[in-house]
Amino acid sequence: MEAFLLSRLQFALTIGFHYIFPPLSIGLGILLVLMEARYIKTKDALYLDMTKFWARIFGLIFALGVASGIVMEFKFGTNWSIYSRFVGDVFGSALAAEGIFAFFLESGFLAILLFGWNRVKPKVHFFATCMVALGAHLSAVWIIVANSWQQTPAGHHIVQAGGVARAEIVDFWKLVFNPSTLDRLSHTLAGAWQAGAFFVLSVAAYYVLRKKHDRFSAAALKLALPIAVISSLLQLFTGHQSAQGVAEIQPAKLAAFEGHYEPYAPADMYLFGWVDEKEEKVRFGIKIPGLLSWMVHGSCSSPVTGLKAFSPQDRPPVNIVFQTYHLMVIIGMVLIALSLVAFFFHLRGTLRTKNWLLWMLVFSVLGPQAANQLGWASAEIGRQPWIVYQLLRTSDAWSPNVSTDELYFSLLLFSIIYALLLALFLYLLNDKIQKGPENAHSLEGHRA
Repeated sequence: MEAFLLSRLQFALTIGFHYIFPPLSIGLGILLVLMEARYIKTKDALYLDMTKFWARIFGLIFALGVASGIVMEFKFGTNWSIYSRFVGDVFGSALAAEGIFAFFLESGFLAILLFGWNRVKPKVHFFATCMVALGAHLSAVWIIVANSWQQTPAGHHIVQAGGVARAEIVDFWKLVFNPSTLDRLSHTLAGAWQAGAFFVLSVAAYYVLRKKHDRFSAAALKLALPIAVISSLLQLFTGHQSAQGVAEIQPAKLAAFEGHYEPYAPADMYLFGWVDEKEEKVRFGIKIPGLLSWMVHGSCSSPVTGLKAFSPQDRPPVNIVFQTYHLMVIIGMVLIALSLVAFFFHLRGTLRTKNWLLWMLVFSVLGPQAANQLGWASAEIGRQPWIVYQLLRTSDAWSPNVSTDELYFSLLLFSIIYALLLALFLYLLNDKIQKGPENAHSLEGHRA
């Protein structure tokens, strides 16, 4: 395998591992605020137990997120030096804002969240919890701003410095509110809230099945189920809005999402299929005629730009984009159905008797993780062959002085380290779940 592909594979491994943790911390942050707000309002120690329990898990997730995130910044300078020089002014501004306004806010107040019990007043502690959740969300804002600029660059101009081209900011707010920022931010945050909600549901359902911590699990189900329903439905609407934006500003990516080749022709939507890139058609697929045209333009007969409108060297790898996108959509629809069914039985007071559904909730924690990873992959691979859309090709952005042997060795080393970190995370997470909440009153019986 050549060095260029190894560099891409190594970065995919790094960001894929890192992206396990930020959605969980963002989603869990919202739920921590709701739990502690409930405690402040009711003075019921059950909600204090819930907040303490999930705060400890939040701290673990935060630690792994920081450790895995730092590595990515070094990847830019080592494996993608030309890219770093080109986007340094843009990315530097966004990442500096993320560090100053988000990371310091989150990490500073996290100390109070974790260690401030009985040391500060309850309302002061609640304020710290709110700031931690806000910091997690602000981190997402600035990272999405930076990444969205790669998708839809704005607010910059290109200058030559020492014979090397680089982008410089000329309008900071155009950079921040580039054409895809808001669509991508809303979709990403909804995915994070969904990840947090199903994480809490998974643990609560496990406790119900094991007949442990009855009040704790009942309260967790009551709190997390509405968030799961709302965030899952939000994913559907924000995803549709995002796809409409992609159709307008990145038409080749949208065409790859659906394997649509014919230029300026009405487009069908496939439920599934396999793209034959050589023959330029979808095989073994089931399609709904005209649905993509209707979703994008409101008319089944409206044309949608196809891949044949672009030269072959300007097209993304179609089948992998098609598959990751459709798997994301399928998982999203399953999560909508699961959350609605679980919420229905919860309202009827019979959820705790449905063991088959509880087991589905236990394993549902994997659904948002898979959907988030697949969605990110379809968005990033769908932008190819550009690392910065229509400004810098990925093949022109890597570090040519890094050897294949060095990349093989570092890829192997990072794979081992990430496997060990993941194993450690799962071990510590399982240990905290098995120990459960601290106090005995969380074990009292309660009907959901």
